[in-house]
Amino acid sequence: MEIKILGPGCKKCDQAAERVAAVVAETGADAQIEKVTDMMTIAGFGVMSTPAVVVDGEVKCVGKIPEREEIAAWLGGGH
Repeated sequence: MEIKILGPGCKKCDQAAERVAAVVAETGADAQIEKVTDMMTIAGFGVMSTPAVVVDGEVKCVGKIPEREEIAAWLGGGH
């Protein structure tokens, strides 16, 4: 599973990345987490508001820090 955290590196983007990493660790999911800060790449996903989370190429969350339950559901859907 590939998870991308899209954002320029702002505080909310960092918090989103930390929360995703924590849930991945808690669930033991097999996931690679990558931070994407390049605005052209972010725009390529059709994302205009950050932070955003992309799981296996699908945009799951835009403009907010996702809740732990949301992240866990995304991870569970990948098995």
